Amino acid sequence: MRYALKFAYDGTKFEGYARQPDRTTVEGEILRALLTKGIADTLQSASRTDRGVSAAGNVIAIDTDFPAKGVVPILNSELDGIRFHALAEVPPDFNPRHARQRWYRYVLPADGAPPINELKKAAKLFVGEHDFRQFSKKDTGDENTLLRIDAIDFTKKENLILADIKAQRFLWELVRRMLAAVLDVAHGRLEPELVNEMLTGNAWHPRGLRPMAPEFLVLMDVEYDFEFGKCGPGEDYFDSESRNMMLHSRILEQISEVISS
Repeated sequence: MRYALKFAYDGTKFEGYARQPDRTTVEGEILRALLTKGIADTLQSASRTDRGVSAAGNVIAIDTDFPAKGVVPILNSELDGIRFHALAEVPPDFNPRHARQRWYRYVLPADGAPPINELKKAAKLFVGEHDFRQFSKKDTGDENTLLRIDAIDFTKKENLILADIKAQRFLWELVRRMLAAVLDVAHGRLEPELVNEMLTGNAWHPRGLRPMAPEFLVLMDVEYDFEFGKCGPGEDYFDSESRNMMLHSRILEQISEVISS
């Protein structure tokens, strides 16, 4: 049978997504677990996230004779920093890269950020079909840089701003470079007219366009024209990790108070 499996991971624990010799990567660790447990000897991935980028809903496809209900618990028992949580039976020719839509979220501190209405106004420049060659990093050199951004939205949650970007496909570093440009426009550091020229592929950012930090980007979901069945672990691994990080943050705050007094 062929299955599509949805999974989450903490990108800061790995040296990237794609498998590489002698490096601990997300894809490499999943393949190791599949081979170790005799589940499958190969996999196909929906999205290869950059080093440091996390995910809540990336997808792989595997062919296996294992019972569906056993695959997720076995993988979760073997992996650290990766948790599978949904599964769907798919046709033999299913390719996870052919998704209906991908959804990324970037988390920004609200302190010092432009007003939400200015961010939304700047983001409208990028929605729709454009040539994004000036907003991405070249991979093979022959990528099709013409694509459609379906939506960019910003919401404020407590002391954070959540930037949600949706499209069928993305280019290497596109989300992080595009958001850097959105912030430049909203701050008044980049003219909208120049952005429109850049979106034709024939103009450049006057100071160069550096991508935003990868650690605050999450691949929230990869969507298809079918539903996944939820089959996640009873104990939420990421809840535990979040609590530990919160405690560590409080410790750092206390240290800062002492050395600053």
